Amino acid sequence: MRKVVIAFSYLFHPVFISVYATLFYFLLDVNAYNTTQKSLILLQITIITFFIPICIFFLLRSLGRIDSIMLSELSQRKIPLFLQCVLLYILISKSITIDTIFELFFFFAGAMISTFLALLMSFVKVKASLHMLGISALTAFAMGLSFHNQTNALPIIAALVAVNGLVASSRLVMKAHTGTELAIGFFCGLVPQVVLWYFWL
Repeated sequence: MRKVVIAFSYLFHPVFISVYATLFYFLLDVNAYNTTQKSLILLQITIITFFIPICIFFLLRSLGRIDSIMLSELSQRKIPLFLQCVLLYILISKSITIDTIFELFFFFAGAMISTFLALLMSFVKVKASLHMLGISALTAFAMGLSFHNQTNALPIIAALVAVNGLVASSRLVMKAHTGTELAIGFFCGLVPQVVLWYFWL
């Protein structure tokens, strides 16, 4: 059972959240995107939010700046979080703009704000759970998208709420965070998404 719980830390690692959000967007998509367009959009997002961060991770690890993809040490978070902010800014200013896919634009804008908050906290020795930041942001986006499209996504949202609990349990079992750090991460991910609902719902 312990291994099953720990698996959620890997399945819902923050590096996957942007891809999950994009797939969920297409699942509830009411726009006339064809398969080719969806593939190109997903490819852009995957390159910027997954492949480039993974390459940066291996580079930083080879330089001895980080030792784990979980970024368990507070001192190791500053460079990856700063670079993630830059990548998200590039994404919403050059690719997923407000004029192209405004729903995803606001998700990634919220993600950038959340990442910046986590970065600021790292400078004041506060360790926010990036796993909780990511999964709570995804859950809020799923709820917002369901409201926006007036689609019944209750089973998926309920599953995501359950995943929030499983991810939190996983981080506690791995002794990666305290309850306070999990709560801080949860609200860092949730609040920016909910605040941005005002602009697109």
